Amino acid sequence: MLDPLTYKNYIAVGKFMSKRCELTGISPLKGHNVSHAKNKTKRRFVPNLKKVIFKSDILKKNIRLNVTNAALRTVDFKGGLDKYLMSAKNSKLSNKVKKIKAFISSKA
Repeated sequence: MLDPLTYKNYIAVGKFMSKRCELTGISPLKGHNVSHAKNKTKRRFVPNLKKVIFKSDILKKNIRLNVTNAALRTVDFKGGLDKYLMSAKNSKLSNKVKKIKAFISSKA
């Protein structure tokens, strides 16, 4: 888990069951485990998801989202959830996040 002292734009909450990132749309992929003898068995490549609470400066409230570690690092790099959502494409966002983006763009 990423260190909350280093990454200031979120609070880590815990684990959960959903397998899709709400910010990037990344979902599980299919593939094979391949043994040394070239035997192939089916497997899933599940994204590294975290349940996180982001702080929105524009809306002045906390927002709980299920995101991948890579998305979490990108949000921190962009300077917070508000700035990330302003530059994100709607096709990758979940319905919940699209509504949040609409509120943020109307207030900004």
